[in-house]
Amino acid sequence: MRVLLVDDSVEFLAAARRLLEREGLQVVATATTIAEAVRRARETSPDVALVDIDLGGESGFEVVRRLLHDREDHVRVVLISSHAAEDFADLVAESRAVGFLSKSRLSAAAIREVLERGSGEETRS
Repeated sequence: MRVLLVDDSVEFLAAARRLLEREGLQVVATATTIAEAVRRARETSPDVALVDIDLGGESGFEVVRRLLHDREDHVRVVLISSHAAEDFADLVAESRAVGFLSKSRLSAAAIREVLERGSGEETRS
């Protein structure tokens, strides 16, 4: 699985990349802004984009909108956050994201579970 990571924390991006690659996923790109996420998605054609809901002064929901507008037939988006799933449940459900995953539960298995389930709920792995 080819993954694009989008988060405003370069420390989180580095840690998540190490974790996911160690678990067999291929992190093809990282991005810290909406514009960079869209550009990197076009350049790398990821299977899934993991997008932080809060990108500092920007919104992860806008990343979802732009990625799915541009690449609607290919990339699947999973929203991530350090906040609880309940904090964003309605917004995640209204978005075109496949689902939500807490950063504390981030793993290749959890990502696969969210993608297979295709719901707006947090994985309970």
